[in-house]
Amino acid sequence: MSVEFKKVSELKRGTLLALLTDAYLFDGKYEQSCHSDWQDCDNFFFDHSQIADKCAFITTLDDEPIGFVVWDPRNMPEYAEIGHNCILSKHKGHGYGKLQLQEAMNRILQEEVKKIIVTTNDDLIPAQRMYESVGFKMYQRRKSQNTADFIGEHIDYVYSLEENQV
Repeated sequence: MSVEFKKVSELKRGTLLALLTDAYLFDGKYEQSCHSDWQDCDNFFFDHSQIADKCAFITTLDDEPIGFVVWDPRNMPEYAEIGHNCILSKHKGHGYGKLQLQEAMNRILQEEVKKIIVTTNDDLIPAQRMYESVGFKMYQRRKSQNTADFIGEHIDYVYSLEENQV
């Protein structure tokens, strides 16, 4: 089985939306609450391939898309913020998410960024464990700002280059 990280521009529009929809199948409330954001993400990255190919990639297994990660570089070199980071449901628990995250971190850190930040939800325990396993530290827990949002708390994580250099 061959894992590759491909440019977003190498795949077709709708790929990011399909990956996100599948990755959150375990709870229909995510799609109900986030579908519009997911569609916006897909549209943005396929409309702006020059940004997508620099700040995102799609993970493939034997040429089939199984996940992707995107990050926001606008605050570099102070920090970069990881946005969507997902793996298809049937491929979770096999190390692909961690491999994908490590590849994203390597690409971001090549830009000499001081910190990488990421936010996850309090009910996404596997995501929390994954971030912590590669050196992210919990920075804060905070309530969702959207009162219509079903998500209880957001957890902000920080990976600091200074703290993780040996």
